[in-house]
Amino acid sequence: MARKEPAADAANAGRLKQIVLTYKMTRKADKTIGLVLAGVGLGTLAVFLVIGFLIGHPVYLGILGLLLAFLATAIVFGRRAERAAFGQMEGQPGAAAAVLDNIGRGWTTTPAVAMNRSQDVVHRAVGKAGIVLVAEGNPNRVKTLLAAEKKKMARIVADVPVHDVIVGTGEGQVSLKKLRTTMLKFPRVLTGPQVTTTNDRLRAMGDLMSNMPLPKGPMPGRGGGGRSPRMPRG
Repeated sequence: MARKEPAADAANAGRLKQIVLTYKMTRKADKTIGLVLAGVGLGTLAVFLVIGFLIGHPVYLGILGLLLAFLATAIVFGRRAERAAFGQMEGQPGAAAAVLDNIGRGWTTTPAVAMNRSQDVVHRAVGKAGIVLVAEGNPNRVKTLLAAEKKKMARIVADVPVHDVIVGTGEGQVSLKKLRTTMLKFPRVLTGPQVTTTNDRLRAMGDLMSNMPLPKGPMPGRGGGGRSPRMPRG
């Protein structure tokens, strides 16, 4: 028992530290987060206290109100933190891949299965809905990438449905914060073994890249002129 208590204390401290860090990050994008959370918590508690005094049970309703106030505050905090995180990620290279990695169990995500020189990129997710190709970048250019990937899928897994999504804020596109919801709305048509078989076929095919790169632009040379140093001739 003595060994478990320090481990539990360390876990609680780590969890508290994460909450504080999340709050600080959220507050950078949402300046009113503190006032909103205070309003939700105190407002919920006040409502239950008033009801408690009216029916003659202020203590019982006060305790219940305190618990529900904490729950309501946590829910509001989670939603606003998520909204702030998506706002900061919007437009960043690889943002869609980060969302896909956290879509949930039953999905296998492979980032950057296709990319062009302009750093438009297509990610792939495989689940019971089939194959979903998620593109980031210029809408006109990514359509070419999506078409090429669909042809590739047709040769390898012709019996599996292929969906495509373009992440963005324009017409016909899906915003980053709605990407997960959109993915989960696709009808489930494959069984677990079929998903496994599909993943095996795609792994055998191979991908353009095994990991999502972080585009940083051209690397400057040592002299600062933007050119890479040449190797001396032997």
